[in-house]
Amino acid sequence: MTFPLFPPGFRFGMATSAYQVEGAFDRDGKGPGIWDTFTARPGTVRNGDDGRVAIDHYHRYAEDVAHIAAAGTHDYRFSFSWPRVLPTGTGPVNKPGLDFYDRLVDELLSHGVRPVPTIYHWDLPQALEDAGGWLSRDTAYALADFAAVLADRLGDRVHDWITLNEMSVQTLYGYALTSHAPGRGLGFDALPVAHHQLLAHGLAVRALRAAGAATVGVAAQHFPVEPASAAADDVAAAELFATLTNWLFADPVLRGGYPPGLGDRLPVRDGDLETIAAPLDFYGVNYYEPTRIEAPRPDRDYRGVLEVDVPAGMPFAPVPVPAAERTDFGWAIVPSGLTTILTTLRDRYPSLPPLVVTENGASFREPVADGRRVAFLDAHLRAVRDAMAAGADVRGYYVWSALDNFEWAAGFEERFGLIHVDPATLARTRKDSWHWFRDLIAAQPRS
Repeated sequence: MTFPLFPPGFRFGMATSAYQVEGAFDRDGKGPGIWDTFTARPGTVRNGDDGRVAIDHYHRYAEDVAHIAAAGTHDYRFSFSWPRVLPTGTGPVNKPGLDFYDRLVDELLSHGVRPVPTIYHWDLPQALEDAGGWLSRDTAYALADFAAVLADRLGDRVHDWITLNEMSVQTLYGYALTSHAPGRGLGFDALPVAHHQLLAHGLAVRALRAAGAATVGVAAQHFPVEPASAAADDVAAAELFATLTNWLFADPVLRGGYPPGLGDRLPVRDGDLETIAAPLDFYGVNYYEPTRIEAPRPDRDYRGVLEVDVPAGMPFAPVPVPAAERTDFGWAIVPSGLTTILTTLRDRYPSLPPLVVTENGASFREPVADGRRVAFLDAHLRAVRDAMAAGADVRGYYVWSALDNFEWAAGFEERFGLIHVDPATLARTRKDSWHWFRDLIAAQPRS
């Protein structure tokens, strides 16, 4: 087998997030989070699944780290459960909760794996949500204080940090719609959520720098958006959708300002944009599939096109992306879209820091013989290499995900892992894709 090859120093990683893997929802002083509340509501998650146990990474982390390390993985991207460390989001630290991450970091380092933690991956303490959640500016300052707590305890061993994950998804799915926690359904009234998360990012960068962090970045979801036709109304609808999902979040971080027409709708105060645009050491890109948009037609049913349904009355509507193949989640497999978004970022932002693909992967439900995942990963890594050949400065690639886990509103039915987790016994089994990833890493040139 011929593997795509990358320059010496290119980093290969695996990724997970706290709520999706840890379980132990009520152990050792952990407080309730918004996903604990959301999944307790009937009908919110496929098959009534929840993350109370998840895949029990909280108790099985040593076994999981051994699997991750045995593949030769350079980096492990994980996230912190905010309510595990600060049960109400602020106030005294829950020592057993922080101790867990201390043990996890030490376990990774003992196996030669670099920890790359994400401070916030959608696991907001319920107490903060009750006080307004991301609609409240106070939440941004609370996250910065959380970052300082983490850096104070772990900064002697953790040198690479990610502030927030996919602010666009938290805004759209959790606050504009009702598909993810906290399920507010506010439509365009959710826009302040975007600004407060961006402010939290900037404040967290400041806190991490003050604690001596060597490398700081953010993980953003990005995808090409194309109009369904050349008609003016379809082009305008696609441009608006791209602005709201891509550039509303990237422009403030990488340009220091919001896209035209949006700044006046956001609760921006003096100094906010300077804080948000603090220089970064890398910019993380999460890519899964492109999106195709048209101006809504009154006679069409747009349900089931995206992972979440865009409600009627919006000025844009999704249509299926033409694709020869789809994942078991129904997502279009378009590796060239990753090349496109990486080069688009390079062209749009002259001062763009180095890029890392912080998530890329697919749901295929085969337990172990997952040749389709191997083909998917191989094609997307070749797409990264194409972007690099075109001038994009990409320094790493992380597979989503290390293990099968709780896939948010889709529950346990969707399987993204390189390592199979039996839903009944929680036994771990390395899939064919794990072995392929190990061999890929071993084939890379050495410096």
